[in-house]
Amino acid sequence: MTTVKKIIEKKTNAIFSVSTTEPVENVLKVMRDHRVRAVLVIDDGVLMGIVSQGDCAIKVLLPHDNPTQVAVSKIMTPNPLTVTLSNTLDECMAIMVHKHIRHLPVVEKNKVLGVVSIGDLVKNIIELQGNQIKFLETYIKGHGA
Repeated sequence: MTTVKKIIEKKTNAIFSVSTTEPVENVLKVMRDHRVRAVLVIDDGVLMGIVSQGDCAIKVLLPHDNPTQVAVSKIMTPNPLTVTLSNTLDECMAIMVHKHIRHLPVVEKNKVLGVVSIGDLVKNIIELQGNQIKFLETYIKGHGA
C-alpha cells in the first residue's frame, strides 16, 4: 500500500504559501508563477488554511472585488483537513472524493511538509497500472508457447 510519504519524497521540498494578511493578488501570483492550483496559508509556521483557484474566482473575481484589497483570511478555507506521512493514498482518495476537495496538506508534528493533490494520486495510479502491465507482458512472453 503506497503512503503519502512516498509521494512527498518524489516531490520538491517547495511549499507554496502566503500569510493570512496578504492580499489575494499574492495568492494568484504564487499560483501563476509555480503552476499550482492551491496555496497554503501559514502564519508563523502554523497552517491556518488553504486557498484554491476556485476560492479566488468565486469569492473575489466573480463578485468583482479587488484582489489587491481582499485579504487571504477572508477567502481561505480555515483549518483544512490534513493527512500525515503514514496515511495511504487510498485514504487520501477517499477523503478527497467524500469531501469534494483536490488538495490535502501533509502535516507531521505540527509541521507542514507539503501537499498531496488529486493529480499526485492519479499519477501514482497510472504508474502502478503501468507496472502491472509490464509484469503481465513479461509473464505472458516468458511463459507463452
